[in-house]
Amino acid sequence: MRFLIAGLGNPGSEYANTRHNIGYRILDALADASNIVFKDRRYGFVAELSYNEHTLIVLKPTTFMNLSGLAINYWLKKECIKLENLLVLNDDLALPFGLLRLKPKGSAGGHNGLRNIEDVLGSNQYARLRFGIGSNFSAGQQFNFVLGQWTRDEQAALPERIEVCIKIVESFVTAGVEKTMTQFNGKS
Repeated sequence: MRFLIAGLGNPGSEYANTRHNIGYRILDALADASNIVFKDRRYGFVAELSYNEHTLIVLKPTTFMNLSGLAINYWLKKECIKLENLLVLNDDLALPFGLLRLKPKGSAGGHNGLRNIEDVLGSNQYARLRFGIGSNFSAGQQFNFVLGQWTRDEQAALPERIEVCIKIVESFVTAGVEKTMTQFNGKS
């Protein structure tokens, strides 16, 4: 079976260590752990991974966050991947830092990347792994917060949280979204 695992973020070194790029960061860790290398392809950095007899197309869109749907739609079609085999990894202000929530579908919740994906695909019926970044910012400072660097404490906690994200991705591929939610939601 084929899957598209898309980590949302923005290309460019100025965004590399920002909260908004956690999707990229998770996929970078997955690539390192799997000894795969991303290639600069159409609409994104793409790698292919075999896992338990499944093929994972791993995508970091280079369309910038707010146009993520363009890249995801292109790679779903190019690789003939069903919508139910799409998993999007994104940051979430509504969750405390490090809290992870897998959902089989849902609204964009104010996330411009998810909103664009929904608009382009014409559906919100795809799985997403939400990585909590918290909301520790003053009124009017949301933009600066999501594009800001991690704090020292957050930076120290990231490796363990990212490791759990990789386990969730692996479980999503082998066990499906419902079993993975039961195993990880509320426990991570």
